[in-house]
Amino acid sequence: QVQVVESGGGSVQTGGSLRLSCAVSGNSYCMYDMSWYRQAPGKERDFVSSIDIGGSTSYADSVKGRFTISHDNAKITVYLQMNSLKPEDTAMYFCKRKCWMSGTYVTLWGQGTQVTVSS
Repeated sequence: QVQVVESGGGSVQTGGSLRLSCAVSGNSYCMYDMSWYRQAPGKERDFVSSIDIGGSTSYADSVKGRFTISHDNAKITVYLQMNSLKPEDTAMYFCKRKCWMSGTYVTLWGQGTQVTVSS
């Protein structure tokens, strides 16, 4: 069974840093769309960043210059380095992976990892 698992969340003060990881188990073909989203309490889930199979990256305006997305050489684990964190970055962070499975593309989400930034 394919699973997407996030880790690395935690509580930091304003200006601090965290590095989130998103790993996939059970399938090595989940490299077609590797994205991070976040959802604050009472709000919708918003796009944060993505990286495609060719290495092209995209960022929400609110995190440009502070967050960096990357992946390992095998494109199994995706990272989100978050620097200069602000209280408004507080949210549950979710990883989304687009996988090639059984002859079709399937989008999978992880359970999320909580990031809390205190002022």
